Amino acid sequence: MNFGLAEEQTLFQDSLGAYLREQAGLDRVRRIANGEEDAQALWRELVEFGLGGLSVPQEQGGLGLTPMDAAVAAECLGHQVTPSPFLGSAVMAPLALVLAGGQENRLQALATGELRIGVALGEAIGARADAGVAAVGSRLHGKALYALDYGADAYLVADANRRLHLVQADAIGHQPLTTVDKTRATGELILDNAPAILLTDNPQHLRQVIDAGRVMLAADTLGAAQAMLDQAVAYAKERQQFNRPIGAFQAVKHLCAEMAANLEPCRALVWYAAHALAQIPDEAHLLACHAKAHLAEVGTFVARTATEVHGGMGFTDLLGLHYWFKRIGFNRQALGAPELVREEASRAQKLAA
Repeated sequence: MNFGLAEEQTLFQDSLGAYLREQAGLDRVRRIANGEEDAQALWRELVEFGLGGLSVPQEQGGLGLTPMDAAVAAECLGHQVTPSPFLGSAVMAPLALVLAGGQENRLQALATGELRIGVALGEAIGARADAGVAAVGSRLHGKALYALDYGADAYLVADANRRLHLVQADAIGHQPLTTVDKTRATGELILDNAPAILLTDNPQHLRQVIDAGRVMLAADTLGAAQAMLDQAVAYAKERQQFNRPIGAFQAVKHLCAEMAANLEPCRALVWYAAHALAQIPDEAHLLACHAKAHLAEVGTFVARTATEVHGGMGFTDLLGLHYWFKRIGFNRQALGAPELVREEASRAQKLAA
């Protein structure tokens, strides 16, 4: 039995990683984060590479790949801290449309990059039945904070009864929100009698979409944390102190070893959670919760420790380490902080009411 990536997935990982290093390096990330370049140009390039149709069925012009392949892509994007609407338009939205059925035209548009769909599901996570977005007929009322992939053409919105809707961006009020992570566009949706298309009223479908998003965020954090670890080790080998590389000192060795020891088991956890999304549906929710919560904690530890290894240089824009640091921090909170996600996991195991 093969417990690692298939040969095709390894080739995909290598080719995407090389493409991102060449086309979306730190200089370009910095320009996009500072508003000097439009992130949509980069997404169009990634769509041409195939990321837009990664999760779209082949019948609708996509690649029809698995959640495991999507997790590999998310890890690469996190490793290169690439700004993109991958989470919404390439993973969560295609899954929601497939579950809804009858959405062939929209799926084709996602695959070609003609349509971008953001995600506003935060209010559906841990919300009471009388909170969040209210649905009256085919109209939505309320606000959805921290919509992911802001600037999209349409948004997935969940109401208080955990029904999943699609709303057009030009039919609602919206405004950008500022977060610590400048590689991710977030916004606030203002739903004042907003027309909506009901995709599905099955709460299980909403949970599947959120679980897929959580696994992708965990994979993104895995890639970002690995990049910070790699940079810390390289710096420890080069930085001289007392005529010796600082990596020769036991204290720095221990920091790097502890980061590696904490991060390496996470790879198997993320891979298994991604595999379970399609192959082990009975375990998928629990594993998505575990992966999201654990990577949030480990990623935070690696981000802090890698910055400490760099000393004062770790806080400078010259190195750009803060882009990975802030991305990991954003991933920690998006689609549920670890405390909330662990509470969900305990309920799934019937350990809590």
